[in-house]
Amino acid sequence: MLHVLNTEMRSGPVISGSSVLMAYLRADMALSPVECVRVLHLNSRNMLIRDEMIARGTVDAVAIYNREIIARALELGSSALIIAHNHPGGDPSPSSEDVEITKALVTAAGAFDIQVHDHVIVASEGFSSMRQLRLL
Repeated sequence: MLHVLNTEMRSGPVISGSSVLMAYLRADMALSPVECVRVLHLNSRNMLIRDEMIARGTVDAVAIYNREIIARALELGSSALIIAHNHPGGDPSPSSEDVEITKALVTAAGAFDIQVHDHVIVASEGFSSMRQLRLL
């Protein structure tokens, strides 16, 4: 199923509200027993350049280093990013730390003309989009 969703996601522009994207992220990350972070690197046409799992944490925390995300985006020539991580506890609501790190990433990426389209949080009970919640 992941292969089919990944193939479908790569066939056109990746949009943060896309049902294919959300299905792919939920299938891959929602039931993980530890927090994981992935970055979807997009080109100027919002086509997927690379999908990378960048960190694995514990049951309730994971370290996100904006410097590493920006360095990798510059290396790949990314024009935009979608960040995703999971909440193993089941609640996809963003924490205050999630909001803070995302705002810092948006600022850092903006200095290099890289857009952060969304930060998606997936969990067994659903998903949250910081863009849809107007937190970006």
